Amino acid sequence: MKRRFLEDVPTLQNLTFWHFQITGWLFFWCGDIFFIWLQHIDRGEIIAQSLDAPLGFTLALGLRQIYLRTDYKNISILRLLAYILFWSIVFTFAWHAVMTTTRYFLISPKIALYLWEINFTARWLSLTMPIWFGWSALYFGIKYWKDLDAEKKRARQAISLAHRAQLQMLRYQVNPHFLFNALNSVRALIDEDKKNAKTMITELSEFLRYSLVTRDHGEVTLEHELEAIRHYLSIEKKRFEDNLDISFDIDERAMQVPLLSFLIHPFVENAIKYGMKTSPMPLRIRIQASVMDDTLQLLISNTGTWLKGLTAAERSVHGTGTGLENVRARLENAYKNNYHLETRELDGWVEAALEIHRPTGER
Repeated sequence: MKRRFLEDVPTLQNLTFWHFQITGWLFFWCGDIFFIWLQHIDRGEIIAQSLDAPLGFTLALGLRQIYLRTDYKNISILRLLAYILFWSIVFTFAWHAVMTTTRYFLISPKIALYLWEINFTARWLSLTMPIWFGWSALYFGIKYWKDLDAEKKRARQAISLAHRAQLQMLRYQVNPHFLFNALNSVRALIDEDKKNAKTMITELSEFLRYSLVTRDHGEVTLEHELEAIRHYLSIEKKRFEDNLDISFDIDERAMQVPLLSFLIHPFVENAIKYGMKTSPMPLRIRIQASVMDDTLQLLISNTGTWLKGLTAAERSVHGTGTGLENVRARLENAYKNNYHLETRELDGWVEAALEIHRPTGER
């Protein structure tokens, strides 16, 4: 209940003109009432003085209508200050006139005439004109502040939309890349084993279903990502049979951690393509995932060595150019400095180690 109440309380940026208007004049009215309580004055003066703040509140609404028609964004600060000063003087006299009128009817005409004497009027002007000037300065100051805050929000939204568009574009490059390789695997098996080819097509359909289901989601859980990987590996396993050995070592705590969809696939695809060229048979592929503090740790390993000496064009033909470049671009867009990607060769294994730091509050 307390949390819901706090959520309903408007933030400073969400406060409207009416929040400031009512609060400000309410404080002014409370001050008036306090000074009335300190003085020994008759009933008419009490009523007249207690009406000063409500009358000021009403006049301020009229001043607001004038300011609403002011193109404050396209005039200089000096001109705006002069403009504010002019209307502050006008409304100081207007407030004085209204307050004098109430005293004329509630106290006596003599008091009202006294209030218009030059000495009292000058004193009144010096005391109350700063109130209207301050009200006006706050009005435009808050509008400038809200405009600046709205501009910052629009800028952040534009950057966010640009990043999302770039991530979506990169993802659309990845999906056809995997589809092309999966179809090649199916084509290779059709001539050898039609029954297994049918099973492979089922696995491929599940893989494509995952692509369709997650197309509008930037992130998925590791559990869903691994499910799609298993469909993909099932296709490759039927193709390579005993020449491919796959193992998973997944920490249960990592299963619900979110990450970019289709993020792990390029590493797995590379492990098969390059591993088949450099590893003794069977090619062993190992996929590991764990959580350490607030960091998701992924390790995709395959037996074999680096396939050296390939040009950029050859890497593209072999299916790795677009894939890994997109992975790095997607990581940079999504996680900035909160990730670390390293590829290495160690004791007959080629490893791709990825760490994604996800603070607890972001999960």
